[in-house]
Amino acid sequence: MNDGVTQATAETPYADLTPDLVLDAIEHQGWRCSGHLLALNSYENRVYQIGLDDGDFLIAKFYRPARWTDAQIQEEHAFLLELAEEDLPVVAPLLDESGASLMHYRDYRLTLFPRQGGHTPDLESLDNLRILGRCLGRMHAIGASRPFRHRVTMTAQRLGHESRAFLLESDFIPHEMRNAYESLTADLLTRIDRLNIPADGRIHGDCHPGNLLWRDGGPHFVDFDDSVTGPAVQDLWMLLTGEGDDQLLQLDAVLSGYETFNHFDARQLGLIEALRTLRIMHHAAWIARRWSDPAFPHGFSWFGTLRYWSDHVLDLREQMAALDEPPLSRWP
Repeated sequence: MNDGVTQATAETPYADLTPDLVLDAIEHQGWRCSGHLLALNSYENRVYQIGLDDGDFLIAKFYRPARWTDAQIQEEHAFLLELAEEDLPVVAPLLDESGASLMHYRDYRLTLFPRQGGHTPDLESLDNLRILGRCLGRMHAIGASRPFRHRVTMTAQRLGHESRAFLLESDFIPHEMRNAYESLTADLLTRIDRLNIPADGRIHGDCHPGNLLWRDGGPHFVDFDDSVTGPAVQDLWMLLTGEGDDQLLQLDAVLSGYETFNHFDARQLGLIEALRTLRIMHHAAWIARRWSDPAFPHGFSWFGTLRYWSDHVLDLREQMAALDEPPLSRWP
């Protein structure tokens, strides 16, 4: 197989990914399976917990064909292995006998990970936020030490303009909401385009609480599938909850931990609502782009309804108002 996308690029890329094929793929890598297989919650890729004959478990990720190139996946793995070498609490991929982390079986590409237990962290705890801040400060310091050469960069063009164009060319937006969506997103992107989204270095890219497993008083960072070159604040803002003074206290806790190991440019706090807006726009386009995958109509059955798009436009209007508000600042 070459260093580009796989050949399995059908509209239903996982149609033949049966339990038998999954187990065969794992045993092809030299592991003996017990027959236990549990599908885990994942839409973009297919992820399974695999039982082994010795009573242990592995996590197997089967990558969506045609999304990332081999080089992009290997660069994600290299970043994870680099972080693990520096004792960052990340779940790094397992290596085969040749030292490779990206494996192939038939038309699929897969990676194996050790199973990591844990629960969603309590983000109302300021102590937890300081710990997360310290970990992210170290992660970003390592991430800035060398660039990604193959993975994408976080930009308004990719997340915003391309998402908007795709949706406007599709049939998902009801006629009643089309003009409102088109006009509002044009205004939002005009505002966002005036901002400078820096490319600080390699970041997690999707650091929401679901990608954090808390165990034994500390976090484990998982799922670097959206790792990109981007601004440091992208990995921080999704840790903040609540409103007003609560967020200020949380932000101060995160940054006090972060700045133990890395400088944070406070001007990036002015990017938070722009990044939130781009995430909202990109998420809607992501569902539309994946609609031919049967998991998406099943998991997002309300997508395409008038109710969904009314709520979506309302969310974007709220983001327009948020862009007018003063940005978060450090606790006085």
